[in-house]
Amino acid sequence: MKYSVDSIIREDAVHRTDDVRREYTDASDAALVVSIGRYQQAALAEAYRRHAGATFGLAKRLLNDHARAEEVVQEVFVRLWNEPSRFDPERGTLRSFLLAHTHGRSVDLIRADVSRRNREEKEARQQADGGYDIAHEVWDLALAGHVRDAMETLQQGEREAIELAYFGGLTYKEAADQLGEPEGTVKSRIRSGLKKLRIELQQVGVSVGAD
Repeated sequence: MKYSVDSIIREDAVHRTDDVRREYTDASDAALVVSIGRYQQAALAEAYRRHAGATFGLAKRLLNDHARAEEVVQEVFVRLWNEPSRFDPERGTLRSFLLAHTHGRSVDLIRADVSRRNREEKEARQQADGGYDIAHEVWDLALAGHVRDAMETLQQGEREAIELAYFGGLTYKEAADQLGEPEGTVKSRIRSGLKKLRIELQQVGVSVGAD
């Protein structure tokens, strides 16, 4: 059965009693996720009430598109409803978990947009120049692949910080706020991540400059 967060919340609002409302309002995030795993709609509604604003803010900041940001938030909370076991309270808070998924999905959309624009630009060059230099096209594709591969070698914290600061265009402070980490920690992760990226890219023959 296909769910939407809005439909679940609307149904919960109809059936929720005051006792149930108080039960979930007072529950910890970890307890909410356990209840979500038991298909308790009120638990998802409470998790949405607590964290939807933060997830929407991140998606809107990254995508600069209100409608697409709302779609990402829907996807993130539907995924929580369908796969609550993916959240491990030992590894972090529910908010950081939801923000990580929001960030990942938003970056996927940004990359898809970049890929689409690149294809359109290449097609335009082919029409204007009578054919795009195949060597340049192969190099562009290879470089993009190398960067993606290199990003996968980073620790999660490094990758998230770099994607927020570079793909998302956030300042260090904004990235730190979204990740719930001190600004100094985020700066350190970006520096160490960029150093690793440089080494990985140099190993495959891609020349990169200094930070």
